[in-house]
Amino acid sequence: MADIKDPENTILIELKDGTVTIELLPDVAPKHCERMKELARSGAYDNVVFHRVIDGFMAQTGDVEHGNFAKEFNIRRAGTGASSLPDLPAEFSKLPHDRGTLGAARSSNPNSANSQFFINFGDNHFLNGQYTVYGRVISGMEHVDKIARGEPPMNPDRMLSMKVAADA
Repeated sequence: MADIKDPENTILIELKDGTVTIELLPDVAPKHCERMKELARSGAYDNVVFHRVIDGFMAQTGDVEHGNFAKEFNIRRAGTGASSLPDLPAEFSKLPHDRGTLGAARSSNPNSANSQFFINFGDNHFLNGQYTVYGRVISGMEHVDKIARGEPPMNPDRMLSMKVAADA
């Protein structure tokens, strides 16, 4: 069980194997943290698939436009969508992309992050300064390690639910 210091800035993701607790870093990336909490509170992340999971690299999810449909067609499209909210400006910092950190997924435009994010399986320092780091797993990384691999996975795992700890 995680030691939650700030429930308003802690995210609880329920996966098939258990709960992943993420400490958000609003002092480093306030806009990204607010966006995640807004989408979590609206239920937008519930049932969204992990559409890109590369062994030794990261697990990506958060396509709230396509990622919560069961049909094969939409699973193949997962990863191309975002929320209806505007894209976010980059909030790059000196924080490294270490194992368990949360990064904002984006297109080649640094200011195109929206709803998608990834959790690093390992230390991916080649991403440093190029993708916004806005959280870190403080409990449940063993559940992240069990997410089905693939681009997209044959039978993708999902975020069963995502909640802000203050609301749980």
